[in-house]
Amino acid sequence: QLQLVESGGGLVQPGGSLRLSCAASGFTSEYYAIGWFRQAPGKEREGVSCISNSGDSTNYADSVKGRFTISRDNAKNTVYLEMNRLKPEDTAVYYCARGKYYYCSGYAWRYRNEYDYWGQGTQVTVSS
Repeated sequence: QLQLVESGGGLVQPGGSLRLSCAASGFTSEYYAIGWFRQAPGKEREGVSCISNSGDSTNYADSVKGRFTISRDNAKNTVYLEMNRLKPEDTAVYYCARGKYYYCSGYAWRYRNEYDYWGQGTQVTVSS
């Protein structure tokens, strides 16, 4: 059974750090790009980052560039999102998703229809 399971969310103070994990099972993740999305209350789900199957290509939303780092360990079927210098506006449920292709598509990587399987999400709250 194909699954994506996010973990690592929690409550953190502004300026703090968290590392999210996305564990894949039921498929060979090294053949697929993986994306991270987030959804804040009352807002649309937005693309945060994407990593190609090999990990040699990454994309970031402007709002997180320079603060977040996406990486993957294909031997562990796991993708990570290292989040530093967190801000209250980063508060959201974070989701990982399997891309339909091995690469992150140009500008389209940030659109939900580029992904076919989703995890259940993990809550990140940035507050003092």
